[in-house]
Amino acid sequence: MRTGRPTLAIVLSPEELLQLQSIVRRSKAPQAEVRRARAVLGFAQGLNNLQVARKVGLCAHSAGRLRTRFNDVRMQGLFDLPRSGAPRSISDEKVADVIRWTLESKPPHATHWSTRSMGRRSGLSNESISRIWRTFGLQPHRTETFQLSTDPQFVDKVRDVVGLYVSPPQNALVLCIDEKSQIQALERSQPVLPLAPGQPERHTSDYFRHGTLSLFAALDVASGKVYARCRKKHRQQEFLAFLKQVDAQTPPGLEIHVVLDNYAAHKTPAVRRWIVRHPRWHLHFIPTHSSWLNQVERFFAQITMQRIRRESFRSVRQLRETIVAYVDHHNKSPSPFIWTASADLILGKVEYLCKSLH
Repeated sequence: MRTGRPTLAIVLSPEELLQLQSIVRRSKAPQAEVRRARAVLGFAQGLNNLQVARKVGLCAHSAGRLRTRFNDVRMQGLFDLPRSGAPRSISDEKVADVIRWTLESKPPHATHWSTRSMGRRSGLSNESISRIWRTFGLQPHRTETFQLSTDPQFVDKVRDVVGLYVSPPQNALVLCIDEKSQIQALERSQPVLPLAPGQPERHTSDYFRHGTLSLFAALDVASGKVYARCRKKHRQQEFLAFLKQVDAQTPPGLEIHVVLDNYAAHKTPAVRRWIVRHPRWHLHFIPTHSSWLNQVERFFAQITMQRIRRESFRSVRQLRETIVAYVDHHNKSPSPFIWTASADLILGKVEYLCKSLH
């Protein structure tokens, strides 16, 4: 009876397992490396070549070659082998110099390196610098912002809020509430030029101001439905009126758990007294500087991008009508935002960021 060639068993060391899991989770890792890492993890689980191929999107022959290659050279088998062609004219030492200068220094009279300034510094062409930076994922021209919370109860609040998202209480509504304040009714000074082949939509950079309004919104985490109200101001009076509106529009037999930020109008004595008189309401405050924990912020970003930012409004009334129409359209077929990050994952990323600042 023909049984075929015996399959190589792949046994991973603890270090290899951690490295492979890290590659799979890394959002900016090359997809080919991620696919190979997932395949090797499948080998280690005892799957055969055909099963792994179906799982990660390889052909069975490629899966078999990867198994043999990993068995021979271990982690080096995940990465692309040198390809044929003309030999490199830039030495490893020169590449290392470019990377070190990029990471550890800045050009005179500038905040960051460009391909031209690094080319002059290293004696290489702009194209060579660009290839080196792309290969090692370096982007000196880009910058991102961050804000670490200094809330002493940060860990407890993160676990509390994420727990509501991942495992909501029985017979209860989980609502994310916030205000999008000072939405401006801006009218472009000249007509918008429409989209055309080879030409994006164009509008003037100057505009006329016609006033502002604030949007109060409560996002039902389970269904994606939005309760909304537009007001000229966003004081405690308007916030309390919005809570009463939501209370009247929700089934009376349900507990209501509210995720909201630390804005002063959310914590006034009048609001606290109202909460005491309505015991089915439970407030869960997110940590300071952590608006990303409040899912209604995602809805605010969506309505801004899809309906407000590129529009031209001749009055506050037109702005209000546009917002109300958008919310009504959204609620005809609402879709919830799916929360996937666990509290441990969030706290682990924050811990890593804190360590990198030292």
